Amino acid sequence: MYTSLFDIFKIGLGPSSSHTVGPMIASNNFLDDLINNNILDDVDKIDVELYGSLAHTGLGHKTHEAIIVGLTGEKPHNIDKERFDSIVYNNRKTKYLHLSTKKIFFSNNNIKLNKKHLKEIHSNALKYTAFLKNKKKYTKTYYSIGGGFVISENEEYFNKNVKFDFNNANELLILCKKNNLTISDMIISNECQYSSTTKDAINKRIINIWKEMNNTINSGVKKTGLIDNILNVERRANSLYQNLKKRDKYDPLEVLDWVNIFAIATCEENASGARIVTSPTNGASGIIPATLKYYVKFIKNSNDDGIINFLTTASAIAILFKNNASISGAEVGCQGEVGVACSMAAAGLTSALGGNINQIENAAEIAMEHNLGLTCDPVKGLVQIPCIERNSMGAIKAINASRLALSGSGVHNVSLDQVIKTMNETGKSMNTIFKETSLGGLAVNVIEC
Repeated sequence: MYTSLFDIFKIGLGPSSSHTVGPMIASNNFLDDLINNNILDDVDKIDVELYGSLAHTGLGHKTHEAIIVGLTGEKPHNIDKERFDSIVYNNRKTKYLHLSTKKIFFSNNNIKLNKKHLKEIHSNALKYTAFLKNKKKYTKTYYSIGGGFVISENEEYFNKNVKFDFNNANELLILCKKNNLTISDMIISNECQYSSTTKDAINKRIINIWKEMNNTINSGVKKTGLIDNILNVERRANSLYQNLKKRDKYDPLEVLDWVNIFAIATCEENASGARIVTSPTNGASGIIPATLKYYVKFIKNSNDDGIINFLTTASAIAILFKNNASISGAEVGCQGEVGVACSMAAAGLTSALGGNINQIENAAEIAMEHNLGLTCDPVKGLVQIPCIERNSMGAIKAINASRLALSGSGVHNVSLDQVIKTMNETGKSMNTIFKETSLGGLAVNVIEC
C-alpha cells in the first residue's frame, strides 16, 4: 500500500505523533462523524476511553489536551503551540468545550484510562462515545498506529494506484533497475500521480518540509531554561552551541558536536510541545533534520536537489517499515521510531551523496541492524529521557551507516528486507513493559530529579 511522502513528513505539534498528533486527528474524525451523521446538535456528553500505552503514558504525552483541542476542530498542521495551550487553558477554566457549533461540558474526567485491556487491531486505541438526547449512543473506536497515522474500525480504505508500487525493498530495487530510475525519481513520479500535480509543485513542498525542520532547529538552539517542571530537564542545545562557538582549537570531530546540537535542539522543541515535523514519528523527529542539516552545512556543493533526493529516498524506506513492520513504539519498541528514523536518514544521506541503489539499501540495513531490540521506556512517560539524547545518537549512527555503505560497492550479506522482518519479529516478542508504557527499563530505574 502506497503512503505519501507528505503523510510520512507531517507538520504538527509535539511531543508525540502517536500520543498527541494521532489523538488530535482521532478527535477531528469523530467530530466529522457527528457532523456527517447529523447528530452533533443532539450530543449531550462525550466520553473517551484510552487503551494501551495511551492509557499508561498519555498524560505525559499531552494526549488529554490533544483530544480536547481536536474536538474543537483544530488540525495539527494548522495550529501553533500558543493556540493549543489557549484552548486547553479555557477548557480547564470553564469545563466547557465548543464542538464546532455545539457547546458541551467536557473535562479530563470524561477521559477514562483502561490499563487492563488491549484492543486486537492495535494497542493504542481511543474509544469515543457520544451520549445523545434521545438516550442513544454513538460510538467509534480509532487506533493511533504511529507517526500520526489513524485508522478506525469497520472502515474501508482504498489504495490509490501509483505507477511504481512496491511491497518490499527487493521489489523497489527491481523497479529501479528495470526502469533505470533512482528511488527518488520513482517517489516523485508516484507523488505527482498521487496528488495530481506537477514535479515542480512536489519539489517545492519537499523543500518547504526542510525549511520547517530547519526553523525548528534554529528555534531550539536559541532557547534556554527547563523544558518543563516535571523532570526539570534543562535545555542543552543553546549551551552546546555557545561552547562550540567559543572553541579555538581544531577538533577533527567537531562536526559530531554540530550534529548533536541539531538533533537535541529539534527534540527539545518537540518535548516542549512546539511545532515539529513528524519524521516518521515525533519521538524520533530529531534524527532526519540533524542528518539533513549535516548535509546542507558540511557537504560541499550541497543543494536543493540533494535535499529532495534525501527526503524522497527516506520516505521510501519509511513506507517499507510501515507496511512490513511498524513505526510505533507502542507496537515494536523504540526500534520502530529511532531505529526507523536512523535507517531513513542513512538511506537519504547516501542518496544525497550520490550513492547507488545498492549502497542506499545497504545504508538503511546497517542503520536498522544496529538498532534491533531498542526499547521504548520514557521516564515519567515524557519524550525527554532517554529520547532527546537518543536522537542525537541516532543521527550520528545514520551518518556512520551511510559512510560505511558508500565505502563499499553496495554488495552486502544482510538484506534490508531481512532486517525489517527481524525488527518486526523482535518487536512482537518484546515485553509490553518496553513498549511505551513506562512500566520497565529506564522508566522504573531512573530516580526523578
